[in-house]
Amino acid sequence: MEPNPAGSTWKRFVAVSRLAVILTIDVARIIAIANQKGGVGKTTTAVNLAASLAAAEQRTLLIDADPQGNATSGVGLQKETIPLTLYDVLVGNSDLRSSRQASIQFEKLDVVGATPDLAAAEVELVDKADRDHVMRGAVEVLREDYDFVIIDCPPSLGLITINMLVAADALLIPLQCEYYALEGLSQLLNTVHRVQHSANEKLGIDGVLLTMYDSRLNLSRQVADDAREYFGPKVFRNVVPRNVRLAEAPSFGKPIILYDIASVGAQAYMNVAKELIERTEQGDDGAQ
Repeated sequence: MEPNPAGSTWKRFVAVSRLAVILTIDVARIIAIANQKGGVGKTTTAVNLAASLAAAEQRTLLIDADPQGNATSGVGLQKETIPLTLYDVLVGNSDLRSSRQASIQFEKLDVVGATPDLAAAEVELVDKADRDHVMRGAVEVLREDYDFVIIDCPPSLGLITINMLVAADALLIPLQCEYYALEGLSQLLNTVHRVQHSANEKLGIDGVLLTMYDSRLNLSRQVADDAREYFGPKVFRNVVPRNVRLAEAPSFGKPIILYDIASVGAQAYMNVAKELIERTEQGDDGAQ
């Protein structure tokens, strides 16, 4: 669906873009999007948040750190045609600058893709003395090239995820508004604390993003209330609702703002991007 410049949705979208003219970010904020629980909207958030930031004139790098490669295909890249991926970076065959695909869907969106080969990197890293810090060294050289680096972590707490947390400034946790949503988060937070104490003391929590929210359901409202009680202001004001168009977009290889700008899913991620930019400008790193 083509955006309608006369529509209120498009005007709000332009407003997000203009915000970038006012806000200035010296070096990239590196944000790992992680939750070891699958099906919480992690990749959906990584793809659509990165796209919304790029559309808002923020120089953005999306790194697919999940061997499933869903973020890669979600932005329209064909995994079999990518010459270099994150696997090559982690095993030392390449660097991030050489492995990135430039201007994917948006002028300011670059992507480092992933293929199933990435799963082998976890095994190959085990014997390295600096196995937890490989990604940190790789991404540091690109900090001045971007405003945001968004990393889509795999749904596990293995060595690849640890590498991404060590490299990151902050963690963004997608939390689905469903039964057992908060179960298992303690394990993720324990991992964050271990990383803070051993390898990355500056790692904070940028926020908790409520996904698959349905205001008609008592359960969704209860999970939202519980999350806000536990995490307080870490929870984003904006939530991501259940949305059919949002679920359809990956099969077309498009972020939601290109697939259907007028959908509630597109509006949600534009608002989340705006909120993230505001938080970053205010220096709210949420360190815990």
